[in-house]
Amino acid sequence: MGDLHDYVRTEITAELVRDLVRDQHPDLADRPVRLGARGWDNQLWRLGDDLAVRLPWATDSADALLRKEHAWLPELAPRLPLPIPVPQRLGEPSERFPRTWIITTWVPGAPADQVPVTRAAEAAESLAAFLTALHRPALGGAPAGRGRGGPLAERDEPFAKGLAAATELGLVDDPDAVRAVWDDALGAPPWAGPALWIHADLHPANVLTRDGTLCGVIDFGDLCAGDPAYDLAAVWLLLPDGAAGRFYAAYEPRADAATMRRARGWAMARALSGILIGDAGVNGRPGGKATWGPPARAALQRLVADGPGGR
Repeated sequence: MGDLHDYVRTEITAELVRDLVRDQHPDLADRPVRLGARGWDNQLWRLGDDLAVRLPWATDSADALLRKEHAWLPELAPRLPLPIPVPQRLGEPSERFPRTWIITTWVPGAPADQVPVTRAAEAAESLAAFLTALHRPALGGAPAGRGRGGPLAERDEPFAKGLAAATELGLVDDPDAVRAVWDDALGAPPWAGPALWIHADLHPANVLTRDGTLCGVIDFGDLCAGDPAYDLAAVWLLLPDGAAGRFYAAYEPRADAATMRRARGWAMARALSGILIGDAGVNGRPGGKATWGPPARAALQRLVADGPGGR
């Protein structure tokens, strides 16, 4: 496999995607190709009306994440109540393109960082049904997370650095209140149950909306076994004010107080990260995505307003 820096200089175009599909999956070669989106790890290209091609473009870890999706998602997809991109074909590294790529089903909808949820009650119940179905004991051999779904204490130093950076940039009005939510989560008892399947990347850019509610979940590259609290952080990241209670009433099995405290800590960490990424996007710094800022700021404000432990 080629070096990442060599790969980055290779522009991904519709012509390249057509060539790759024709070379390795010629039965799909007559389908039109057009750009869908450029994500964090991968570019997404439409392949006809019902398929998509995902190709790594910005991180050296993306190949392994795509292979993970290809291995596990076909088994998980049938039990999930929201559409997800189900892998159909795997593309192998070649002279044309030195990395793994994948063909999946296309999931229509708009990312929630661009078109937020407005029908709070319906979205809360939809998210609860999805996570209830996903959060089942993981099978032997299930992948471990990349620092996700484990103890919060392992993320304390990165959190402190992120809070300091956001405070220095003037992005956080009350760093003590932010730290109080995180410290309360750190003090919560750890997850004592079996490792459950978790999406592990449920931020607004990876959840799709239509007509004000959820219509799909994408990018399962971080799928792993771990503490469900990491996914439950999405309650504050995705849903409007006042929707958390509706979610927790519908989610099964009912989350205990410790799990909710850990979820709030993970939500604060994800919100802080989103604020920094959003600011980088607004100011043209590498890795920035301007649309991540508004939902992250809204999540941070909700968490601070509730106080430690959601009191």
